Amino acid sequence: MKEEFLYYVWQFQLFYKTAIKTVNNQEIKVLKSGVQNKNSGPDFLNAHIKIGDETWVGNIEMHLKSSDWYAHNHEKDSNYDAVILHVVWEHDVVVFSKNNQPLPTLELKNYIDKELINRYNAMVNGSIRWIPCEQQIHHIEPFLLNNWLERLYFERLEHKSEFIKELLQKTNFDFEAVLFILLAKNFGLKINGEAFYKLAISLDFSTVQKVRFDEIQLSALLFGQAGFLEEDLEIPFHQQLRNEYQYLKHKYQLQCIHKNNFQFFRMRPPNFPTIRLAQLINLVFQHQNLFSKLMIIDQKEDFYKLFNVEVLDFWKTHFTFETMSKKSTKKLTKSFVDLLLINTIIPMKFVYLQTKTDFDEETILRLIQQISPEKNSIIDAFVNLKIASKNAMESQALIELKNNYCTKKRCLQCAIGIKLVRN
Repeated sequence: MKEEFLYYVWQFQLFYKTAIKTVNNQEIKVLKSGVQNKNSGPDFLNAHIKIGDETWVGNIEMHLKSSDWYAHNHEKDSNYDAVILHVVWEHDVVVFSKNNQPLPTLELKNYIDKELINRYNAMVNGSIRWIPCEQQIHHIEPFLLNNWLERLYFERLEHKSEFIKELLQKTNFDFEAVLFILLAKNFGLKINGEAFYKLAISLDFSTVQKVRFDEIQLSALLFGQAGFLEEDLEIPFHQQLRNEYQYLKHKYQLQCIHKNNFQFFRMRPPNFPTIRLAQLINLVFQHQNLFSKLMIIDQKEDFYKLFNVEVLDFWKTHFTFETMSKKSTKKLTKSFVDLLLINTIIPMKFVYLQTKTDFDEETILRLIQQISPEKNSIIDAFVNLKIASKNAMESQALIELKNNYCTKKRCLQCAIGIKLVRN
């Protein structure tokens, strides 16, 4: 048994309300169960309870055993002085309040339907499954599932926005600078994301802005900072960038990172960090005030047009400085732009719009729902459970569901789990 089950039973009043009594045989009537407290202190605040002939207004504390009150040192904490009822699964010791009177205690296990307990145990403590409710989830009605997925998507956005807000603090709320950092990180994808992030924060964004009007200088700056120009190669384009970077390095007092941060092994050549960096360079070169442009656009096709970037001629015939390739424009694919929208642009738009008084979540929903769902092992596993994503909002929500609810067995904090246990 876990305390979260007690919270769930108390919040939804899933006990025999007409017959409950304290361990001292006083009748209890719950007038208001209170508001669950997510912070430190008692578990439910501002409850209204009638015990015997007296009505009390105060807080509810819950434990698996009465003795947990002392194990958690609540008797020394003034936050618990206003507790009017101690709700426990098992009563094993008398708890005294600050006036040295026994604290009214409800032993809840005697007042709960056994079927409810069985359903909870079967879900949370049953055999090992990919998700606890995998045998029942496809029975959930679409209305409940759709509403829960929408809420989960915004939870995921909130989690992503925490990192964005940290960067905004560090950059004195320079949205253009933060956009550059996040775009760089996501151009690196999963394998090289951290290396691209180190590259982006290795120099001040003002330096990027000063050279962004010259694509050769911008290439020298970023390839140099990434450590790709440290060797002296007999390649004219490399030598040109290397010489340019030596000048910029001295002028702006730069310190590059090591190119060993970047991985090429077992990667498809179009995803080589050299190609992704060349594409990022062209994007920055083409678009001044990129952040402002992205905040105005709200149609997927317009984003595709904005990200219709090419690479310098050298990169059209190379995958690295030394590796030749068949000539191609090496443009960003729509699927790659979709990833940028999901992981960078929409989270940034979400944070930015929250600063506006007329923020409307529908703006975000309309955009994310235009994008095709992602393809990964989590989404494939949900498809096998007959839960298919129609768009990226739903696939992002399912990732949130799996990682932050199912894996952690937070079934009683999940709309799906609440419904299945209750029914």
